[in-house]
Amino acid sequence: MSRSSSFDILNLRPTAAEFLSQCRQLWDQSQLELTDQQRFDLAEALTSFIYPEYRFSEFGRTFLDDQQFADFYTRHVSTFNFHAYDRKYLLKEVLKLAQFIPGDTIEVGIYEGGSSYLIAQHARRIGKRHHLFDSFEGLSEPGPLDGDYWRRGMMAVSEEQVRVNLSEFDNLCYWGGWIPERFSEVADQRFSFLHVDVDIYQPTLDTIAFFYPRMSKGGIILFDDYGFASCPGAREAIDQFFADKPEPVIDFPTGQALVIIGQ
Repeated sequence: MSRSSSFDILNLRPTAAEFLSQCRQLWDQSQLELTDQQRFDLAEALTSFIYPEYRFSEFGRTFLDDQQFADFYTRHVSTFNFHAYDRKYLLKEVLKLAQFIPGDTIEVGIYEGGSSYLIAQHARRIGKRHHLFDSFEGLSEPGPLDGDYWRRGMMAVSEEQVRVNLSEFDNLCYWGGWIPERFSEVADQRFSFLHVDVDIYQPTLDTIAFFYPRMSKGGIILFDDYGFASCPGAREAIDQFFADKPEPVIDFPTGQALVIIGQ
């Protein structure tokens, strides 16, 4: 194992792309032969230098070895952005809790349909329908509780594109429109699982207020936006609604939150 001394960190330019490029050059020059554990330790050490607030999880988490899930993610979510990898995996596993709960599944906030794919797959396997609610025009206007991260129209994906992405499923019901204008069309139904991913305060609150009393006992509500600094309004809506309810809001380190309906 040899190292090169030709790399001078003081000469780094200030952009991330250039920094990564020069790190790559250093790596190529060094000819390091490392085990996976050593690579992980090196990544953690570099991260602690660049972004000391970040906390690495343990090395060797076996969910990262799930090739079937990896194939799903790269096919239906992204081949280069893995920011949602742990959230999608947790969604896949949480769906098991709803397997024997009566009622269809429902999702509010679809984007490109990556989460929808997992839920529709679960619903099809047990003979249920999956309901998809979205404006298909992106976010509505953020309010004063939502901070300055979001803008109206962000995260817009057309219904036509989502239908293409989920074309292998025949158990889907699409409800296009601004939240909550089409909720009343399923008012007489009960649901076993609800996934909420709408990022901002008002649609989050409207969604919980409508579907909470329509969830079956033991049903699951999974929120995608609870633990992110970019989504203070979504967290406020969830905390506000459940403040006087018997169910606790379970805060996951993935940024998600879970409620199990006990009524």
